[in-house]
Amino acid sequence: MKVLVINAGSSSLKFQLFDMEDERVIAKGNCEKIGLEGSFIGYKTTGDKKEVSIAMPDHTIAVQKVFEILTDEKEGVIKSVDEIGAVGHRVVQGGWLFDKSVLIDEKVIEMINSLKDLSPLHAKANLAGIQGCLTVMPNIPQVAVFDTAFHATMPAKAYTYGIKYEDSEKYHIRRYGFHGTSHRYVTGEVARLLGKNVEDVNVITVHVGNGSSITAVKNGKSIDTTMGLTPLEGLIMGTRSGDIDPSVYSYLADKKGLTCSEIFNYLNKECGILGVSGVSSDMREINSAINEGNERARLALDMLIYKTKKYIGSYLAVLGGADAIVFTGGIGENQEDLREGALEGMEYCGIEIDKEKNNHLARGTAEEISTPNSKIRVFRIPTDEELLIARDTKALVK
Repeated sequence: MKVLVINAGSSSLKFQLFDMEDERVIAKGNCEKIGLEGSFIGYKTTGDKKEVSIAMPDHTIAVQKVFEILTDEKEGVIKSVDEIGAVGHRVVQGGWLFDKSVLIDEKVIEMINSLKDLSPLHAKANLAGIQGCLTVMPNIPQVAVFDTAFHATMPAKAYTYGIKYEDSEKYHIRRYGFHGTSHRYVTGEVARLLGKNVEDVNVITVHVGNGSSITAVKNGKSIDTTMGLTPLEGLIMGTRSGDIDPSVYSYLADKKGLTCSEIFNYLNKECGILGVSGVSSDMREINSAINEGNERARLALDMLIYKTKKYIGSYLAVLGGADAIVFTGGIGENQEDLREGALEGMEYCGIEIDKEKNNHLARGTAEEISTPNSKIRVFRIPTDEELLIARDTKALVK
């Protein structure tokens, strides 16, 4: 069975085609600048990675172009769309309506659309990707896999905010959490590496990338996570502020003459690592700036490391200890000083990492970086959200 995984953004559409017999990726790519001038597709099928400029006024046309690439006589990997058994879609916000992946029908589309106030940009983009696929291949099953679903197991004491309870209920204001597919994937992987069933593991999963979140997993289920109603809460991120006193919103709005929506845009797109460093949201550029003696870049990284340590400590308390701590995401997987700094001085918790091993990890491999004496084992595990989406899709269609 072949499964196509779609991750649609406001002006982009990422895709991967899996052969689920061996879970191998047989084609992948990204449509960029959909609806804008200069749109193009970067892709890899049978040969080297290629990039072609193609007009894509909307997501439906983008999906059509993807299928032209997949079925191309010379470079294609399938002969027709009929070879695809199902399509799995990443949907960011499942709200209070979805606690697991579901087959898509008109009712599900209506329900996803009803959640757009919680995540207006993501909801619009996710629905555009779904509608594009339904238009191009109406007879192929489609599945929605929600970022928030893994966190639906959080208890009320973890997801409820300290506002009037009636308003929480009426407006569905609560912690939803995100990156659920990543946290679920690495939880399953670390359980495998520990030789345990997933329902028997307590683990802290640390997903650090341009967007970042940490999750406390007890008996294989999320019981707390750092992101909240939106992906703005929690760690300092590439361009997001992370945790902040809400009074800062009104204070900044008054001082800068900004509206509520402008402040929201400011906190999401102009702050975080970018705003503190004044350099970039890209950690590679931050590291280069640090090596050149840039103190603001150093501060930005120190803030990320400090907050990561702070949440790991609090989640150890919530869990009453853990079997393992897992680092994943672009920065979590590749930034050795983040991993070392976040766990430095935590020997009293039973955590010891092998610094030499931590500093010399092969790229893209799952590795243990704790010492044999460490009571809590520590791993670096590359995430694979697309594979998890493909697995859910296959399971539902089967």
